[in-house]
Amino acid sequence: MKKLALILTFTLCFGLAQAQDNNWAVGFKLGEPTGVNIRKYFNNIHAIDVNIGTYGGVFSNDRDYRSGRYKTTGLAVQVHYLWTTPLFNSEAVRIYYGLGGQVNSRNYYPDNKRLLPAPGDREKTISLGGSAIGGVEYFIPNNRISVFLEGGTYIELLPRPFYFSPNLSAGIRFNL
Repeated sequence: MKKLALILTFTLCFGLAQAQDNNWAVGFKLGEPTGVNIRKYFNNIHAIDVNIGTYGGVFSNDRDYRSGRYKTTGLAVQVHYLWTTPLFNSEAVRIYYGLGGQVNSRNYYPDNKRLLPAPGDREKTISLGGSAIGGVEYFIPNNRISVFLEGGTYIELLPRPFYFSPNLSAGIRFNL
């Protein structure tokens, strides 16, 4: 599964790099979630933001979940529709906010009476929920690189309604 995600990520990145439309960005973000970030800007006001990577390594590792625990990181795909605006009338600094969804695949360990759970005691769990983010992005002058800091929340709908997880990350993008 991880190999498939890695192949898909590289295919998307290199495919986007060939587009050269000057309104695409490809980067990397570290935090919650961590992974590859792909962004498509529309008319300097809206954007679609896609993250493919890991989930649960910073804020959500080893947390209570249903009648058990999440103890490992997993694969996450996150998509947001964003609104962007310049900060203080400067095109070099933009703020953005948006809404979207997130799909996660993680190992879930149900509670049991044993001190050390057997390897077969884990379950693969697919979760689906909504997410919201807000952030600030700085476009380095005379350069194609931008850096960003963003925060938000993920609220799961399935299989555990209203499971809440904060998201905080920072990263770098190469603007094509």
